[in-house]
Amino acid sequence: MPGGALYWGGTMEIGIYGLGRMGANMVRRLVRSGDHRVVAGNRSPGPVDGAVEDGAEGAYSMEELVEKLSPPRAIWTMVPAGDVTEQALLKFADMMDENDVLIDGGNSYFRDSIRRAEMLKERGLRFLDAGTSGGIWGLEVGYCLMVGGDASAYEHVEPALKTLAPENGYAYLGDAGAGHFTKMVHNGVEYGMMQSYAEGFEILEKSQYDFDLRAISNLWNQGSVVRSWLLELAESAFEKEGKLESIRGYAEDSGEGRWTIIEAINEDVPAATIAGSLFARFASRQDESFAMKVIAALRGEFGGHAIQESSTKYPEQR
Repeated sequence: MPGGALYWGGTMEIGIYGLGRMGANMVRRLVRSGDHRVVAGNRSPGPVDGAVEDGAEGAYSMEELVEKLSPPRAIWTMVPAGDVTEQALLKFADMMDENDVLIDGGNSYFRDSIRRAEMLKERGLRFLDAGTSGGIWGLEVGYCLMVGGDASAYEHVEPALKTLAPENGYAYLGDAGAGHFTKMVHNGVEYGMMQSYAEGFEILEKSQYDFDLRAISNLWNQGSVVRSWLLELAESAFEKEGKLESIRGYAEDSGEGRWTIIEAINEDVPAATIAGSLFARFASRQDESFAMKVIAALRGEFGGHAIQESSTKYPEQR
């Protein structure tokens, strides 16, 4: 295989570090294929025990993970973006040999990935930024893998990529940062799609008709131009939760939407829908929006419109 990928009895060898929901399922998918020797590591031992039960070899420290792999090693990190990823990559780099491969499969900012690629190259290591999409469903249906970085490293790990992804579900996209840039925009688009569905279902729910939102989700997925996997998930949610009375309308953002908007500004792209969907998430976290209080007050001042008392004034009404 080009790039020097190491094989044991016809199988590729790879280490996965970070056994959260996605990392653990990636290990399971690789092991179930029977095509790879997988060494699984994690900061805490419990997930490693689980990976061993699934058929992987366990590594109970970063040092042990490196020791159990033979050069040229391939280690894929699935840890939170930011300093956690930075420290993991630096620590692995201190223990690895020239020509080894480090892969960041988390949601890192693409500019960090460009910097890290240069830093690791100076140490003789090859780096890949692998935007990974699939969530908890990736175990069964596969992960969409958007990969940037060293081309020879991509060839090195392609057998694992092929196993992790569905058919045609992985691609090499260019130099360092290209994978995480593509995943960033992917998540920005996801924000906009979810917001559009959410607004549409609210209009349906508030209408004069007693709509079955689960049934409409299913209906729209039968040949409609808005059919999608997200709509299938909406159907599942409505089936489980009815009209979502038990769910608080609070939505966090993990960073990619913000970064997408920053890059849209840098490139003079009018990304109004993605920006609006991010700001809607901000609004979801406010029990009482001061901005909306200002609007209500101004409407009262210029138009004499009625102003409702805040529920915070009378806590027992909340």
